Amino acid sequence: MKYVYPVILYNNDDDKIIVKIPDLYGCFACGNNKADALFMAKEAIEMWLWDAENKQKIIPKPSEHLETLEGELLTLVAADTDEYRKANDTKAIKKTLSIPSWLNYKAEKANAPFSQILQQGLKKYLDIN
Repeated sequence: MKYVYPVILYNNDDDKIIVKIPDLYGCFACGNNKADALFMAKEAIEMWLWDAENKQKIIPKPSEHLETLEGELLTLVAADTDEYRKANDTKAIKKTLSIPSWLNYKAEKANAPFSQILQQGLKKYLDIN
């Protein structure tokens, strides 16, 4: 899923950039500069949303209007939980499947890496790079 959330950036006392993500409870980020802080915010948002999706929790809608204080910067951050999941959720899942006996014989004789071939085939079928 693709999302866009408003974030608020401000400097703290240590000259770090803090990023508040008001719509996602407990979600925040920081960085050494604006670019670093925004990249960290993107990852924090994706992680928060990915966890909520996995737990089938309600995803809060992004705020339409946020007020900022003096010295704060309001901007938007785009997040993609499908890309985050692809990059970070690499745990293996055991699947039971059936193939013809003759194909199994030939594949075992050739020491075919079944899991790798299945993953490659599924990626091709689903048009995933």
